[in-house]
Parts: sequence; structure tokens; C-alpha cells
Amino acid sequence: MDEIITLDYGSGGKKTSELIDNLIVRNLRNDALAALGDGAVLFGAEKLVFSTDSFVVSPVFFPGGDIGKLCVCGTVNDVAMSGGIPKYLSLSFIIEEGLAVSELERIIQSIAKTAKAAGVSVVTGDTKVVERGRGDGIYINTAGIGFLAHGNLTPDNICVGDKVILSGTAGDHGAAVMLARNKNLVEGEILSDCAPLNSLCEKLYALGDSLRVLRDPTRGGVATTLCEFVEGKSFSIELDEAEIPVAPSVASACDILGLDPLYCACEGKLLAVVSPDAADKALGIMHATEEGKAAAIIGEVVSARAGKVMVRGEFGSRIVSKLTGALLPRIC
Repeated sequence: MDEIITLDYGSGGKKTSELIDNLIVRNLRNDALAALGDGAVLFGAEKLVFSTDSFVVSPVFFPGGDIGKLCVCGTVNDVAMSGGIPKYLSLSFIIEEGLAVSELERIIQSIAKTAKAAGVSVVTGDTKVVERGRGDGIYINTAGIGFLAHGNLTPDNICVGDKVILSGTAGDHGAAVMLARNKNLVEGEILSDCAPLNSLCEKLYALGDSLRVLRDPTRGGVATTLCEFVEGKSFSIELDEAEIPVAPSVASACDILGLDPLYCACEGKLLAVVSPDAADKALGIMHATEEGKAAAIIGEVVSARAGKVMVRGEFGSRIVSKLTGALLPRIC
């Protein structure tokens, strides 16, 4: 760990892992927290899934969404990736003095519309206002509670031979936010993929134990998420570069800036690892939905080079690692 916190610690990559492992988990360790999933499965009268997230995206309005839509989708999706059916959200605002009331109302209306689409209710919350210059417009914290529907989604279930499926194009959200800050970089509009995925996840739960793990590749993108799957494991994941769906406009934007779409965030896509005999069924489930119509099998689990993620391309294979540094700060 460095002596001070830098933007790198918010990247979702190696520095974020250091912060979580060396400070947060070490000091707050318990069984539910140590699993480090998108949410925690809690045991009581009923099995609950609980997740929390904070949103500091800049700018707060971007093509395809805004911080209001993002805060609902991000929390709903984390609950769903953990096997839960999301039902309730908390909503807390930290508002900077000087934010236009019209902008706040626009954000709240976006929250209401997205919550309705996702089938969740905002049931509690809090509002604070900080001095001008202390809050960059608005920050939002949400927490989500859902009821457990699939109780066994973890990278520990992954087996050699399993297939890796991405539910759509990679990197759309990260590219959209990047271009909202730099409007003249490329021609044509890139939209964030921000969307609730709980309905799609519920359909995938029907695969039972053939569904090994779900995760939404937000900060750090597809590459970092898959690296987390294989960390410390006896297997690796090999991706076929030609099968990874990337929108041409996103590929162009990334080429201009020297970025890799595999490291750019998604906010409306999921990664699923499934048994080989269930891969076609999983793909069919996704293709029948709006959120998964561009889904593709992008790779498989192999035994060579344990603990690594490899990408097989036109000129051979390369190893990809977790994101290092802050590729796109303040994207969510």
C-alpha cells in the first residue's frame, strides 16, 4: 500500500484489490465479507442478499444514462449476480451546494423510472448537503436487499471445460463516459449500456448447478473480472478474441485513446460461466432477451497456465492481468 490514497485505488484493478484486502477485509473480516462477491448472502428467517454501492460518476449525465439510472442498475445488478431477486433499495444523496434543483429532479425521476423497470422499491434514505466546491455536484449511495433464489454462485464452482459467456458488447459504459468528457474524439454517439439485469439473471437461475458464477464487469471491465475468477485457482481462462463482441464505435474510440475495450466498464452486461452441456441453453436464454441479444461464448476454462487469463488472437496468445492504475477514473 502507498502512504496516500490515489485515484488508482478506485480503478477496480490491482490497487483496489490491495485496498480491500489489506485494509478493509483485514480489519472487518467475517465469513460474509470474506467471500468478496458483488453482494453478501445472509442467513436468518429467510436467506437474504445484501449489497451496497456508491456512485461518483463524472459527468452525472452521459449518453444512455445518468447517475440516477446508474445507482439503481448498479445495486440491482450486484444483488442479482449474487443469486438474489432484488426487492428494496436505500437511497442516500450527498448534494453540493449550488446544484440546480432541475438537475436534481431529473436525477430523481430517472431513479424512479429505473426502479419501476427493475421491480424494486426505494424504501429508506438520507440527504446531506455539503459546501460549494466539496462535492462535485452530487454523490449517491444505495444499498439493495433481495431474497436468495440461487444459493451457489461462486468462482469456486468453476471446472475445466466450462464456457465463458458475455451477454453483449464490451466496454460501452466506459467509452460513453469517456466521450461525454471529450465530445469531439469520434463521430457518432456511443451510449452507455446501463440497464438492470435482474430479469435476465432470474431466467439463468433455472440452469441450476450448471450455472457456476455470474458477475457484472464494471470497473476494470471484462479482463479484470475474469482475472478475479482465476486468482489462486488451478485452472485458467482462455478467450477467443474474435468472439468477443465490441461495438465498432467503441473499438474506434478505444483505438484513438490507446485503450483496450476489455478493460472498459460495462453497466448492463454480465459474465456467466456455465457447464459445457448448458452453454447453448444459456446462450438461448440470453438471446431471447433485449439485454442479452448480442450474447456470445467468448472462451473456456482450461488447465494450462493456472491462475491466468489468456486471449487467443490472430497473432497468437497473450496473458491479460488485472487493470493497473486508473484507466478511466470516476466512471461509476
